[in-house]
Amino acid sequence: MALLGGRTAVVTGGAQGIGYAIAEVFVREGARVVLGDLDLAATEAAAEKLGGAAVAMAVRCDVTRAPDMQGLLQRAVDAFGSLDVMVNNAGITRDATMRTMTEGDFDDVISVHLKGTWNGTRMAAAIMRQHKSGAIVNISSLSGKVGMAGQTNYSAAKAGIVGLTKAAAKEMAHHGVRVNAIQPGLIRSAMTEAMPQKAWDQKMSEIPMGRAGEMAEVGTVALFLACDLSSYMTGSVLEVTGGRFM
Repeated sequence: MALLGGRTAVVTGGAQGIGYAIAEVFVREGARVVLGDLDLAATEAAAEKLGGAAVAMAVRCDVTRAPDMQGLLQRAVDAFGSLDVMVNNAGITRDATMRTMTEGDFDDVISVHLKGTWNGTRMAAAIMRQHKSGAIVNISSLSGKVGMAGQTNYSAAKAGIVGLTKAAAKEMAHHGVRVNAIQPGLIRSAMTEAMPQKAWDQKMSEIPMGRAGEMAEVGTVALFLACDLSSYMTGSVLEVTGGRFM
C-alpha cells in the first residue's frame, strides 16, 4: 500500500532541486502535491512532469509573504480536500565572508529560510490541528549544525530552523501534529557540481561514505518523516550527510 495514499502535501521551493525530488517521491507513494515557488512557469512545468492536474498543482508563492503562504495552503485544501503534509524547503544562498556580506544579503537569506519556514509551519499547523493530524518537515542543513565559512547568514538561518522545529514540535504534539527537520550535507545538484574542483574535493574528503548524496536520498527521508512510519517522532533532526561531521 502506498505510504502517502490519499494524502495532500505542499512543498515550497518545489519547482526544482531537492524540493522537486521530494515531490517526486511523494507522488510515487500516492500523494497529491502542491508546489509553491516564485517562478510560476517553471513550477507549472514541474507539476506537469509529476503527472499533471490529477496529482500535482503549481502555485506562485513568495514564502516571506504571509498572504502568499496562506493562499498556497488554501489552494491545496480547495483542490484536494486536505492538508496532511507540509515541507518547508524554499531557500536561497548569498554566500560571502562577513567582511564583504551586505546587510541585504543577510536579511534576504534569513527572511526566505527562517521566516519562510516559520510562515509555513505556523499556517500549516493551524490547519492540521483542526483535524488532529499532520506532518511538517522542515529542511535545515549541515551548515546549521557546524557553521560554514562564508555562510554566516545561511548557517544562522539553518540553525534557526532547528530551534523553530523543536519549539513548534512541543507546541503541536498534543494537537496530533508532528514537526521534524532534515539536515542534508553535500547533495549532488547543478549548484554543487558548479563549485570549484578544489572545494568539491575538500568536501568529499570529509565524507566517510566517500560520495555525495543524491536528491532522491533526501526525498526518501522526507517521505519517512511525512508518513506513519515515523508516527512516534517529533522534534527530531535527521542528518542526510554520508556521515560527514558526525
